[in-house]
Amino acid sequence: MNEIDAQVRESAVRTALAEDCADDDVTTLWAVPADARAHARILARQDGVVAGLPILGEVYRQLGHEVEVSMQVMDGERVQAGQSLAELTGPSRAIITGERTALNFLQRMSGIATHAAAFVDAVAGLPVRILDTRKTAPGLRALDKYAVATAGASNHRLNLAAMVLLKENHIAAAGGVGAAVAAVRAHNAAGITVEVEVESVTQAAEALRTGVEWIMLDNMSLPDIRQVVAMRAAHATRIEASGNVGLDSVTAIALTGVDAISVGALTHSAPAFDLTLLLSQFRDWSPRKGADK
Repeated sequence: MNEIDAQVRESAVRTALAEDCADDDVTTLWAVPADARAHARILARQDGVVAGLPILGEVYRQLGHEVEVSMQVMDGERVQAGQSLAELTGPSRAIITGERTALNFLQRMSGIATHAAAFVDAVAGLPVRILDTRKTAPGLRALDKYAVATAGASNHRLNLAAMVLLKENHIAAAGGVGAAVAAVRAHNAAGITVEVEVESVTQAAEALRTGVEWIMLDNMSLPDIRQVVAMRAAHATRIEASGNVGLDSVTAIALTGVDAISVGALTHSAPAFDLTLLLSQFRDWSPRKGADK
């Protein structure tokens, strides 16, 4: 599993804190004494897979306060409801101001990891990979895809430059599968991987004849998928199934013999992971002189 790139982490957190006007948290500034210190825990409220913990330290680093972050688990671990994920110690104001931003990242990323893990579990023991897609939150793709990887699923292309993926509109505009592949090969001096999306057995046969590295079977029936897999026997082409894949269908698709199954729902429909941050005690603070008792 790759680590979160430092620049990606820094940029995402900076944007989130600016969006939240974290430097002008009037509620916390007015209600919480400046010298108050606290200890807090982040707790899971459901079973699942954790992702995004490295974001915590970045949130509090950018807030400019000395909040000590102690991880109780690691990204990719399966946790249970009630389990402590991390502990925070430091100025109360900083912990509270950064709470929502930190939890937003953790809830989204752990939700994606938990959802992805369910798909990975559904095909356990079968020679197939679960892939994500580019259906990610704008500006958060690297984090979304990192969360997918923590669960044992795989990342498909990261961006438009990572590989060639000829989809239905490319094929229509180019004049057919063969024409689209030929046009790409005329420019592909770098040998970038080429994949073709097809919607029928006939199109799949045409794509196989071109010798592309990958074919994506879009919303095809199980019998048709099995037929294409059988046709592939004489070719080195790998086959990916895609299109409205759910937990109720992924195992049956995997049993057809495809090499990979892409699931847009990993990132576009993952439920937020339920967790909370609770201050458990205050330290090194007592009411200021003259304060009402």
